[in-house]
Amino acid sequence: MQAKVLIIVGSKSDLEKMEECQEMLEYLGVSSDLVVASAHRTPKKVTESIKEAEESGVEVIIAGAGMAAHLPGAAAAYTDLPVIGVPLDSGLPGGVDALFSIVQMPPGVPVAAVAVGGTKNAAVLAARILSIKYPDIGQRLKEYRRKLAEGS
Repeated sequence: MQAKVLIIVGSKSDLEKMEECQEMLEYLGVSSDLVVASAHRTPKKVTESIKEAEESGVEVIIAGAGMAAHLPGAAAAYTDLPVIGVPLDSGLPGGVDALFSIVQMPPGVPVAAVAVGGTKNAAVLAARILSIKYPDIGQRLKEYRRKLAEGS
């Protein structure tokens, strides 16, 4: 079974930012699907996308959202898979509104969070989670870290 990640973004305007996440996953040897679905405008599409992802073997969800950033929390409410929230800078300056919305989850509905705009780190975190089960992903992560240490 191939490891997979669902990347979900709430708006087409944020799509380009989350494509960086998908590129990093690809670099690390992790397949992914990218879906645009808004927790506010298309909540049914969000729930359907998560259900389909679970059925297809997705093991981690990365959700990017700006402003109220409800999408990562909504995703976590509909699944027991790990959810990584990426706050995007599209609301208050610095994306602090999105960051606070993602990290302020109630008990029992956790969302891991990366820095505002941390799309690449979201991909690396997803790969680290998957590396527990898939040693080849762990090897790619080690190689990536080695290259970082060398400054390349």
